[in-house]
Amino acid sequence: MRRISTLVLCTTLLASTMACGSDSSPVDGNTSRDPRLSQISLPAGFSIDIYAEGVENARSMALGSDGTLFVGSRSEGKVYAVKDVDGDYKADQVFTIDSGLYMPNGVAFRDGSLYVAEVNRILRYDFIEPRIDNPPEPVVVSNGFPSDRHHGWKFIRFGPDNKLYVPVGGPCNVCEQNDERYATIMRMNPDGTDLEVYVSGVRNTVGFDWSPGTQELWFTDNGRDMLGNDIPPDELNRVTQAGQHFGFPYHHGTNIPDPDFGGKRAKDTTVSPALELDPHVAAIGMRFYTGTMFPEEYRNQIFIAEHGSWNRDQKIGYRVMLVRLNGSDPVSYEPFIEGWLQGEDNWGRPADVLVMPDGSMLVSDDQAGLIYRVTYDELSD
Repeated sequence: MRRISTLVLCTTLLASTMACGSDSSPVDGNTSRDPRLSQISLPAGFSIDIYAEGVENARSMALGSDGTLFVGSRSEGKVYAVKDVDGDYKADQVFTIDSGLYMPNGVAFRDGSLYVAEVNRILRYDFIEPRIDNPPEPVVVSNGFPSDRHHGWKFIRFGPDNKLYVPVGGPCNVCEQNDERYATIMRMNPDGTDLEVYVSGVRNTVGFDWSPGTQELWFTDNGRDMLGNDIPPDELNRVTQAGQHFGFPYHHGTNIPDPDFGGKRAKDTTVSPALELDPHVAAIGMRFYTGTMFPEEYRNQIFIAEHGSWNRDQKIGYRVMLVRLNGSDPVSYEPFIEGWLQGEDNWGRPADVLVMPDGSMLVSDDQAGLIYRVTYDELSD
């Protein structure tokens, strides 16, 4: 599908923040104003505030059944538990569940247990919420994954079929591999059995979700590098059946053959993206908005955290984008939150988005070590 670029009008907002503790330290209750938030722009009626700070290298997020926010990291090697004890929508404590892990980016929660994805294995922390101040030793659920650091960090989630979905990125910028696990999204039972390849040709997905209507899996994918500033695009993809191939390393975007591998697989044997995103934006965490706080036109639409480029002459990304759908067809791709990139300088990098039970949306920032909370108030529209 062609790339859609539809801009929306935004308004710059001032927001106040509350400092919160780290490593299980309580906050002191003092309110301070973070001047960085004055640079953030959102559509009219929306506000952004800091939900938690001191969450170093905050990446993927998952919510426990008792309201604990679990957060993975990549370079920090830590997994966090963030608690809003008094219900004022600001975190009171940040606990470190574990440290010294191998790029534990991915977190998922099911039946009282926290699942954590290292590069080469999946861990499980049982009965975790009552024990966040004294976490149990993890159980190794599966160690059936490669140990390559290159695109080895993982985003994990449980699907509607109760299976755990685990991607394995290509261990390179662009290459062919004989090991069928590479460049895939795999899935397995919660106990690690029946590990299988679900779809392939996926260079590096670090975010996916299931459509509330069709229960189909949608995922972001990061395009290859070193073809120039403007190609290939990052991708938003839609899975309509198991076994599909999404092009990598042979074809990129809708119709860009790879200069080295393009002749090795027919284009019509691969699935084109549902939507071409902007090039090199590093589109990672994504969610369908299933809450009721935001206006009706945002419901069941897709929000994508664009982590930001590292290999363009001019930076791009560093924002949260909104993809509007008509049924299963994307019809627009527009900025929802911007401001982390100022000129060529960025002070933050969005990594994941998460819809909360009250309908607000959390956004993690692995550069600033913050979790933001985005709300809507029609009176301020």
